[in-house]
Amino acid sequence: MSLVNKEILPFTAEAFQNGDFKTVTEETLKGKWAVLCFYPADFTFVCPTELEDLQNEYANLKALGAEVYSVSTDTHFTHKAWHDHSEAISKIEYTMIGDPNHTISRNFDVLDEEAGLAQRATFLIDPDGIVQTMEINNDGIGRNASQLIDKIKAATYVRNHPGEVCPAKWKEGGETLTPGIDLVGKI
Repeated sequence: MSLVNKEILPFTAEAFQNGDFKTVTEETLKGKWAVLCFYPADFTFVCPTELEDLQNEYANLKALGAEVYSVSTDTHFTHKAWHDHSEAISKIEYTMIGDPNHTISRNFDVLDEEAGLAQRATFLIDPDGIVQTMEINNDGIGRNASQLIDKIKAATYVRNHPGEVCPAKWKEGGETLTPGIDLVGKI
């Protein structure tokens, strides 16, 4: 089921960020662009490479007005322990949300019920709390955080320019399209 163009559902969760625990809700995600990055589990193999890659793009994402949140079904305590013991994860500055009761993973329809783990999924949420993009990968396929830069730029452009759309491989400053009958069959 696609969540694109749907508002995020309510949740309350504990998280770890920069040495502190904090509470995060769906309201925390609103008011700015939010990147929600689900992953299966702490202390694993592909997950730390992805989260470190996301940290490497964190300043660029923040410069675009986006905040980053990683989510797994681990607890916020486990996130802290992982942060304290992994070279890759110790670099992370963004919020690491714990979802041990599976509420968030179910809300976003990415919970592998049998395993009790979140699937590898990324959601881009607009400042109104509406999902604009979603991507779900097989557990063995890691993501590339730099691809989020173009997605946020395109989503921001479309939000700020009603009636225009961004074609494939669109880059900031590139040509956009204005859908209409005059374009039918001409692209």
